[in-house]
Amino acid sequence: MMQTIHPVHSCDRPTAEALYPFDARGIAKRFRHAAIFGALDALMPGETMRFCNDHDPLPLLAQLQQRYGQHLSITYQQREPGAIVIDFKVIA
Repeated sequence: MMQTIHPVHSCDRPTAEALYPFDARGIAKRFRHAAIFGALDALMPGETMRFCNDHDPLPLLAQLQQRYGQHLSITYQQREPGAIVIDFKVIA
């Protein structure tokens, strides 16, 4: 019997205050970008959304850069196949 190994995401652990987990793995693909934009729009300056996904969302990152520009900091916390964790921090 083969054992399946699932990568550990930061969204599976508690976070500090003003750091909100957003696990995209459980959202239907057709709704993901709208949900991500809505979540980011709800953040106040200084707050961070910790985004978890099973693939590197390069097209999404380009859209975020275009939409938010320098008002959004994008920092990878984990970048491994099947385990992507990115912090999106709203800048005033």
